[in-house]
Amino acid sequence: MDVNDTALKPLDRLGATLAPEMAAVDALIRDRMASQHAARIPEVTAHLVGAGGKRLRPLLTLAAAKMLGYQGDAHVLLATAVEFIHTATLLHDDVVDESRQRRGRPTANLLWDNKSSVLVGDYLFGRSFQLMVETGSLRVLDILANAAAVISEGEVLQLTAAQDLRTDEPIYLQIVRGKTAALFSAATEAGAVVAGAPQDQVAALHDYGDALGIAFQIADDLLDYGGTSETIGKNTGDDFRERKLTLPVIKAVALADEEERAFWQRTIEKGDQRDGDLEQALRIMHGHGALDAARRDALDWSARARAALTALPDGDIRGILSDLADYVVARVA
Repeated sequence: MDVNDTALKPLDRLGATLAPEMAAVDALIRDRMASQHAARIPEVTAHLVGAGGKRLRPLLTLAAAKMLGYQGDAHVLLATAVEFIHTATLLHDDVVDESRQRRGRPTANLLWDNKSSVLVGDYLFGRSFQLMVETGSLRVLDILANAAAVISEGEVLQLTAAQDLRTDEPIYLQIVRGKTAALFSAATEAGAVVAGAPQDQVAALHDYGDALGIAFQIADDLLDYGGTSETIGKNTGDDFRERKLTLPVIKAVALADEEERAFWQRTIEKGDQRDGDLEQALRIMHGHGALDAARRDALDWSARARAALTALPDGDIRGILSDLADYVVARVA
């Protein structure tokens, strides 16, 4: 495969460029998700890890380190830790959201039970911290431990803000920074730190990951109101049916007249949803330009991600990361 083939998706190009390092991460994942005493741990973990996914977050860690000339193997430990944190949060999220499907497959909590999902997620968090310690860097331990705390904080904030029409864009952004962007920025920042990069490059990679994660989440929110189930891994309109206050809805609520506000109160706050309500929600959002406004926000965050890269060494990986920032929003552009 020609890793410079621009016809390939940026994530595929990144995976091809980092294939040896990613193979080492996959081997370490298989080794560390094992358990000598509890067979259910590898069963549950293998179900989710084997469900596909692009390993975006560990690839970001590997890319950051390699772009900055790192020659060791601590970035493999960190990339595996990042993937374990991500997998743990998915297990916990599916319990909190009472989800029944992820990446087109039944969730672990559906196949086993909530207790297994929560406890296996806890196990993976523990494994991730073991891997961080093995790098011997207190700074990367601090970065990823802080990310784990911010992720949990964001999830709790989302719980308190859910179905509350007073939730505004600053609160939404805080939630997104917790549930999505925190691990993106920690993944890129940790890769820079383990490479021994100067502070301006470390900060640039943190900013890149933060902006990329926000753009990624806004694009996902938009796809729920116009994507295909194959594209988004769930059914179109699931966010509405689950009464989630995502950015397009927040923008529409802020501009709602009395009748529209009553609609949002009935469908989102009270959960009284009827046939045709999704179509009505779309009409309201289109009427206020809420979807277009959210799309512009996603493009703006993508541009911020690209701009952050200008402080970093030019080369193939930087070019792919720039293309990746475009790609995450190309689905909704």
